[in-house]
Amino acid sequence: MSLPETLVRTPTRLFVALLAAGAIGGAGVTAVESLHSRVNAQPAPAVLAAAPGAAIALPDFSTITKRYGPAVVNISVVGTTKVANNTGADDDDNDGTPSDPFFEFFKRFQQQQQGQMPGRRARPHAMPTRGEGSGFIVSHDGLILTNAHVVKDASEVTVKLTDRREYRAKVLGSDAKTDIAVIKIEGKDLPVVSLGKVQDLQVGEWVLAIGSPFGFENTVTAGVVSAKNRALPDDSAVPFIQTDVAVNPGNSGGPLFNARGEVVGINSQIYSRTGGYQGVSFAIPIDLASKIQQQIVAHGKVEHAKLGVVVQEVNQTLADSFKLDSPEGALVANVEKGGPGDKAGLQSGDVIRKVDGQPVVSSADLPAAIALAAPGDKVKLEVWRKGESREVNATLGNLSDKTASAGNAGGDAAQGKLGLALRQMQPGEKAESGIGTGLVVEDASGPSEMAGVQAGDVLLAVNGTPARSVEQVRGVVAGAGKSVALLIQRGEEKIFVPVRIG
Repeated sequence: MSLPETLVRTPTRLFVALLAAGAIGGAGVTAVESLHSRVNAQPAPAVLAAAPGAAIALPDFSTITKRYGPAVVNISVVGTTKVANNTGADDDDNDGTPSDPFFEFFKRFQQQQQGQMPGRRARPHAMPTRGEGSGFIVSHDGLILTNAHVVKDASEVTVKLTDRREYRAKVLGSDAKTDIAVIKIEGKDLPVVSLGKVQDLQVGEWVLAIGSPFGFENTVTAGVVSAKNRALPDDSAVPFIQTDVAVNPGNSGGPLFNARGEVVGINSQIYSRTGGYQGVSFAIPIDLASKIQQQIVAHGKVEHAKLGVVVQEVNQTLADSFKLDSPEGALVANVEKGGPGDKAGLQSGDVIRKVDGQPVVSSADLPAAIALAAPGDKVKLEVWRKGESREVNATLGNLSDKTASAGNAGGDAAQGKLGLALRQMQPGEKAESGIGTGLVVEDASGPSEMAGVQAGDVLLAVNGTPARSVEQVRGVVAGAGKSVALLIQRGEEKIFVPVRIG
């Protein structure tokens, strides 16, 4: 039976009962970010060059592996976890549960090895666990980068080098949001990797992964960069590097090298229908991971910056509505009341085109840029508002600081060019929703219905103009071109909906 495609963090932990039976090894989960540590970089190995007019030669992967492979380590962890009944019907953790692609195998294996009859339910209890992942050494005295989930809840962490030396490691700190952890072993003159710059990485460029998939230490796989700055639907601000490098359970926390032998990412997640590799893998950019590492080493914890806005993609219809020359930028759908963006003067309907001079092409570029900053940093934003470009300076806040949500932008029932039946909000509705100005959608048909507007939505603005009355909305629509951008609130969420009207 086929499984729906999903983003999979390959499992890192297996129950010790399985391992004690000697039939299966632990496997690591692939996860999130990388870092740009400042270590003494060794000269990068030469890449085979092609003579003019000749076929392009492949990189010398053997040279990279020989030189930097010794700095890639295998990480074994021991910890405990609470185990539910064998059926796992009410269990949705990542280990031995229906959401885990290996759950059915684990369940059958436990029944066979532990002598339990199929269908018999065991009482929940704590159980030792073991797991494996990968990592890489970034300092000669034993600083190692890996994924946070590889060492999560670990009571004992063991690092094994390619020369079979083993060390007990200390977890200096980890950051669940970026899934980066820094661990330390006591050693001298240890081999280290060389770190590269993600900004120099090109789509189509060869890349190399070294890790311990399924416990097979120092396994080498290669492929190309498929895309950069890839946003994933996992509530993460990480601008992932997408590759077609074979990444499997156990590659978690392992390095992604460019063709010059420089680490550019930490192998993280896969997109899969089966739970295994299917040609789409994701890595955390090393520069982002470096920022996390520096904070962990300096403070033992990580603080994340925030701008306090919700953004969405700019498609062609929205670009036409806002009179943009191209569908690029991050469209501000909501501004957190009292947050950094609000204090800087950002508004719903603004399109952020640049951050400190760097272009924002996709909406994912904005959170990626903010993720590289620290709370208190000042950023210069180039914003498109009502047909004009302007500059906004903002001081970033701390993501851990909680601020009240914004309640933005009241009308008569009528059908118009949009296909919307609108009415004024009642005082009770305003008080309950916290919305000061807006029109309730009683019915949606025609262009608006096709665009996704629903009865019960609240129309806050049209092309950036607050929706205070039906007549005002009609006037704005009459003066618009072939499309309009409606700012809609549904529940607590706000989003711009592009509607073609011509």
